[in-house]
Amino acid sequence: MTIYIVIFTALISVLAFSRPQLFNKLQFNPYKVYHRKQYYRLLTHALLHADWIHLIINMLVLLSFGTAVEYYFAQSEITGTLRFPGLIYILLYVSAVAVSSLTTLAKHKDNPGYNSVGASGGVSAVVFTSIFFAPWQNLLLYAIIPIPGVVFGALYLAYSHHMSNKASDNINHDAHFIGAVYGLLFPLLVDINLFGDFIQQLFRL
Repeated sequence: MTIYIVIFTALISVLAFSRPQLFNKLQFNPYKVYHRKQYYRLLTHALLHADWIHLIINMLVLLSFGTAVEYYFAQSEITGTLRFPGLIYILLYVSAVAVSSLTTLAKHKDNPGYNSVGASGGVSAVVFTSIFFAPWQNLLLYAIIPIPGVVFGALYLAYSHHMSNKASDNINHDAHFIGAVYGLLFPLLVDINLFGDFIQQLFRL
């Protein structure tokens, strides 16, 4: 499933790079979502990216962690914990894109000039679902420094919260933070019994 999401997102993003009308039609504009009922923008903005670097980084991270989450879901199906792992994975990603945008919607619903693009909310959710299933699995910080997932997760949440309050750049840190928390909680929404597995993994019981 991950590879299909990556390919489709990349195709739409590349098309939109040279088609301003398409870009404007799909980007997240809280004012238009709230006042003009263009609810589709809660999802379609994840198909757009600001530039090639933005697109490549998001898709590489999604490809790496998405395949891991698909594996964890498939293993959970084997053990009888989850059913329909492919459908659950799609639900994770799509719902995370929308949920991670709700705080931004509330903040900027009366600001017609605010726009946002990128799949970061959904990608953050996938990363943190991966951490849920393997909290001590090493991740590579800056693609070089190995760091346990649970440590990375804590640092990521703290950084995103700090930058959201600071509001000193054009990055939607709210989407990163909300997406990450949602991804960590999503497995429990599917099956609360997974909490026991998480505790066992976290404390290495």
